Amino acid sequence: MQYPLDLRFKLLSLSQQITVRDAGGTSILFVKQKMLRLKEKVEVFSDSSLKNKLFEINADRIIDFSANYRFTAADGSDWGAVRRLGMRSLWSAHYEVIEGNAVDMHIREESPWKKIVESLLGEIPLVGFIALYLINPSYLITMADGTTAMRVVKKPSVLERYFVIEKKGELDQDDELRALLSLIMMVLLEKSRG
Repeated sequence: MQYPLDLRFKLLSLSQQITVRDAGGTSILFVKQKMLRLKEKVEVFSDSSLKNKLFEINADRIIDFSANYRFTAADGSDWGAVRRLGMRSLWSAHYEVIEGNAVDMHIREESPWKKIVESLLGEIPLVGFIALYLINPSYLITMADGTTAMRVVKKPSVLERYFVIEKKGELDQDDELRALLSLIMMVLLEKSRG
């Protein structure tokens, strides 16, 4: 994959659809989430034709406050999971990426104060809209040893959500794909922000 990656989804659509493109503009993933389901189910395809399904992401419970979202490849093999840490995520977004039974990576909000300011200003008419446009969260993906692997920055946008994913360290191909699947799920869960 050629970095930075571009991750976008429209806000006013009946189903959530995310397109991930590399630096050359080539579509590398297309994500479709069915709306109004009791348990989250997200399908990941190679492109928008929906012909080549690569992964499925499924929640392990109905209420997603601290749910695990399991990654399953099209052939049925287990690719790990991402888990939102419920109480910790109230202050700042915090997710664990799991491979097997061990935590492989962490996703953390880079500046929790942005969340506080955004929440306070978001309640004021017009000022809230401007704050949501200008205050954009960023997230760091770190390996279990603490080294930074990726950085995700939300860019200002009105009718869609637009994120840029930068690679900051070396990852093997499996970890890179697991991190990308985790980021997709995080973006879907944090979509109400900015």
